[in-house]
Amino acid sequence: MTDKKNYSGIDFFRLIAALLIIAIHTSPLSSFNETADFILTRIIARVAVPFFLMTSGFFLISEYTQNTKKLTAFIKKTLLIYAAAILIYIPINIYNGYFKTDYLLPNIIKDIIFDGTLYHLWYLPASVIGAVIAWYLVKTFKYPKAFAASAILYTIGLFGDSYYGISDKISCLNNFYQLIFQVSDYTRNGIFYAPIFFIIGGFIADKRQETGLLKSICGFFVSFTLMFAEALILHRFKLQRHDSMYVFLLPCMYFLFNIILYFKGKRHTGFKNMSLIIYIIHPMMIVIIRLFAKLFHMQKWLIENSLIHYFTVCLTSVIFSLLLTVLYNKCMPKKTKQNPGTDRAYLQIDLNSLEHNVKVLKEAMSADCELMAVVKAEAYGHGMYEIASHLEKIGVKAFAAATIDEGIMLRRYGIRGEILVLGYTQVFRAKELYKYDLIQTLTDHEYSVLLDEQGYNIKTHIKIDTGMHRLGFDTDEAKNIFSVFRMKNIKVYGIYTHLCVSDSLLDEDVNFTKMQIKSFYKVLHTLEQMHITLPKIHIQSSYGLLNYPELKCDYVRTGIALYGVLSSPDNKTKLHLDLKPVLSLKSKIILIKTVKKGEYVGYGRAFKARKDTKIAIIPIGYADGYPRNLSCGKGYVLINGHFAPIVGKICMDQLTVDITDIPDVKAGTIVTLIGTDGDKEICAAALSDISGSITNEILSRMGRRLDIVTNKTIDDPKFCIKS
Repeated sequence: MTDKKNYSGIDFFRLIAALLIIAIHTSPLSSFNETADFILTRIIARVAVPFFLMTSGFFLISEYTQNTKKLTAFIKKTLLIYAAAILIYIPINIYNGYFKTDYLLPNIIKDIIFDGTLYHLWYLPASVIGAVIAWYLVKTFKYPKAFAASAILYTIGLFGDSYYGISDKISCLNNFYQLIFQVSDYTRNGIFYAPIFFIIGGFIADKRQETGLLKSICGFFVSFTLMFAEALILHRFKLQRHDSMYVFLLPCMYFLFNIILYFKGKRHTGFKNMSLIIYIIHPMMIVIIRLFAKLFHMQKWLIENSLIHYFTVCLTSVIFSLLLTVLYNKCMPKKTKQNPGTDRAYLQIDLNSLEHNVKVLKEAMSADCELMAVVKAEAYGHGMYEIASHLEKIGVKAFAAATIDEGIMLRRYGIRGEILVLGYTQVFRAKELYKYDLIQTLTDHEYSVLLDEQGYNIKTHIKIDTGMHRLGFDTDEAKNIFSVFRMKNIKVYGIYTHLCVSDSLLDEDVNFTKMQIKSFYKVLHTLEQMHITLPKIHIQSSYGLLNYPELKCDYVRTGIALYGVLSSPDNKTKLHLDLKPVLSLKSKIILIKTVKKGEYVGYGRAFKARKDTKIAIIPIGYADGYPRNLSCGKGYVLINGHFAPIVGKICMDQLTVDITDIPDVKAGTIVTLIGTDGDKEICAAALSDISGSITNEILSRMGRRLDIVTNKTIDDPKFCIKS
C-alpha cells in the first residue's frame, strides 16, 4: 500500500485513455489510411483499457490487506455504475432491435455477465470479475503465483483473441474456444483478460522500487516496439479474431504505468469522474452526432470525415462530462470543513518536521550508512501508519518494530522496505515471518535452532549482548554465532548490539559504552577470522548517533530523535542537531464554569477555590496517555498563548484548568497540551520530566484512542484520520 494520494499523472492519463477509447469506437483515420487507423486504434489505443484496470488494481489490490471491505465497496460501486449505464442505453437497444433477438433471456444473462448490453459496457462486469479473481489469487498465493495463474488465463485468452487464427486450425482447440464463445463472445473479458492487469497494478503499488524514469522509458519503448511488430504481423497474416490481447502488451503496460507514476502533484479527482462519464456516454454522443448530421445534411463533414467525426465525439463527450461533473458537485451536499476526529482530543503530526529530521539525521550519519526508522509502539505514539508511510514515500527503506504483529501491520499498511523485528517472536509463527517478509532478531543459539527447524527461509539479524544483559548472544559465543551462519533456513542479513547508556556523557557511562563497542567489534573480528563474511552491522540508536557519531555502521536505528525530541531535557549530547518536534497534543474546551470561593473541583475535593475562579473542562485524561501525576497545579496547558494550570485531579477522560486570567476563552477554543501556541511552548521532554518519566514513555502511551491529524492533509477535507 504505497502513498497513492499524489499521483496526478494517473488523473491526467485517465482523460487520455478515455479519448483513446473513443478512437477505438470511431476509427479517426479510417477516411485517410486504413493501416494508420489500425496502428492508432488497434495498437496504440489498446493501452487504454489495461490502464484503467491497472489503476483499479493499484488502489485496490494488496497482498498485505486482509480486509475485504475495499473489494466489497469497489464491487458495489462498479455494479451501481453498470446498472445505471444499462438503463441509459435501453432506448438505443430498443431502437437496435436488441429485445427482438432469439433466445433473449440467455443472451441478456450472457451480456450482463460478460459482454455488456452495449458494445463498450463489457468493461464494467469485467472489472468486477477481474477484481475478485485478482484479489483472491494475491491473497491465496502472493504475487509470483498469482501472476503465473493470471498469465495462464491471459494466455488462454490470447488464443481466443489476437492468436485465434492458430487455435482455429487445431480441431481440439477450436472446439474448446467455440464452447467459450457460447458463454462469452470474446475472451477479452473478466476471466481471461482483466485479472492480470489488476495484479500488475497491485504489484506496482506494493512492490514498486525507484528504478529510474529513463529505465522505465527505455523499457516502454522496447516493449511497445515489440508489441507494434507483433500486432502488424498478426494483422498481416490475418490471425486476429479480435485485437485486444498481445503478448507484449503486458511489459508495455508495466513500464508505461511506472512512467505515469513519476508525474506527481496535486490530485485532480474531477478527471476521474470525467473519464468515467466519457467512457460511458460517448456511444450516446456518436448516435446524437449521427442524428444531427442527418437532420442538417452534414454527413460529409460529421460522419464521412472520420477525423472530424472523432473530434466532434470527443468534444461533445468532454463538454457533457464536464457539465455533469460540475452539476454533481453543486448538487451534492457540501462536506463540513470541520476536521473529523478533532472534536475531542487529537495528535497533530507535522510531516514537514519529520522530513526535516530525516534530512538532518542523514547528514549527521557516516557515509553509506542507512537510516532505520524505529516505528514501534505506534511510532512512539505518533501513529505508525502516518509516520511509516510518509517515511517510505521520502525514501526511507528500513524500519524497526518491536513485535511481529507490528511488522505485519506495517506490511498491511503497504510498507515495502526492510522490517526488523527487534523483539522475541514465538517460533510457531515462523510461517508469518516468511509470509510477510519480516527480519527476525535472533536472541540466542537455542532460539536460532528452533527457528531453523520450522522449515521456512527466515531473514534474520543476530543480536549481541555486550553488557546490557537483555536479549542477545553473549560475546563469548563465537562458535554458536558461527553455526547460525551455517543453518539451512536461517538467512543472516545483519548483526547488531544495543548501547544501554549512550544517552549519558558521565565518564563512567562513556567508559561502559566504549567497552560495549569494543566487545562488539571483537566478536565481529572473531567471526571474520572464522571466514564469515560479515552482514550489515548496526550499533547506534538515537543517542548512539548523537554521542558517538564517529562510529561507521550500515544502519542507525533512529527512534526518539527521529520525532524531534530527546528523552529528557537534561540530556547533553556531543552533536547538537536542529531537530524539530513532530507531535503536538491538542484538545478543545467543551464547557466553562465559574467556581465560587470556597467551592471544590474534581475527585477528592483536591482543589478548593480561594477566590471566584473561572475553570474550563477539557475532554482528555489519563486514559489518553496524559499523566495523572500532573494534577493539582503540577501541570499546565496553553490557551490563546497563555499558560493555564491544571486544577483538581486529572480524570480518566477529562481535566480542568484555571482560565480566570486568560482573555477571549470560550467553548471550542483550542487547547495545546504539547506543542506551541503563539510564542509559548510546552515540549514533551519538559512535560515528561515534570511527571517523573521520560519522553519515550509519555509519547508512546498516547495514540491509543486519540485521533491523528497530519499537516499534509489538514487543508484537505479528506485528510488522513486514524480512529
